Amino acid sequence: MLGVFSSAIVTPPEELVAAGCRTPSPKISSTALVNRFLESNTSAVSLQIGDHVHLAYTHQNESALQPRDVQHLSQNESERIGDHTRASRTGLHPSISFAVKDEIFCMFEGVLNNLGSLRQQYGLAKSANEVVLVIEAYKALRDRAPYPPSHVVGHLIGNFAFVLFDKSTSTLFVASDQFGKVPLYWGITADGYVAFADDANLLKGACGKSLASFPQGCFYSTALGEIRSFENPKNKITAIPAAEEEIWGAKFMVEGSTVLAAMK
Repeated sequence: MLGVFSSAIVTPPEELVAAGCRTPSPKISSTALVNRFLESNTSAVSLQIGDHVHLAYTHQNESALQPRDVQHLSQNESERIGDHTRASRTGLHPSISFAVKDEIFCMFEGVLNNLGSLRQQYGLAKSANEVVLVIEAYKALRDRAPYPPSHVVGHLIGNFAFVLFDKSTSTLFVASDQFGKVPLYWGITADGYVAFADDANLLKGACGKSLASFPQGCFYSTALGEIRSFENPKNKITAIPAAEEEIWGAKFMVEGSTVLAAMK
């Protein structure tokens, strides 16, 4: 999946801007990035929302296991799905779902293991899938404020990443699961657009060193204007410059012992 947003929607993260400046490398424009994705995925679905947002996704290279099937699997089978999802980093991706409701657009990749209980919590029909659930959870966050975003995302249990855009408020909401089982990356294109994708190589060719893996267990909201951990929302997230030989320009990590060790 691919989501591309202009600076009118998302302010390019300073850490990624700095990473690109430290090690200049070739980039391409946001339009060229979208075209490259569509050319390499002939069955892709593409959607432009106004002048500032472009979403695209494909069902190519998906896992054959559908998210709704997980609710009925045994523990051993669930463990095999975990292994299968980890393999997505080598080219096989979990299933992608897309939905739009009340001008809220969402791409969801992966599986929610507690989908059944979340349906009951939000009063949804049994036919509601993960992407519909995320839209409803976001609407609850938006319409019933104050309702901490970390509380909403923290209730999602499984392997997932999603990109949600609310056209009515020009709000972007992005999240990755606690263990980073579904790959998600973000970067800055040559024309200053912020791009999110599940394919690191796609963004590498477009964003150069202004690229990073989206940190696991975290969410980004333009309503808050920053990235936060939904497990430890009060902990600061630090961007550490990556080594020259790495594909990334920076690594985002939740403040704590892991970050301190990495900075030594």
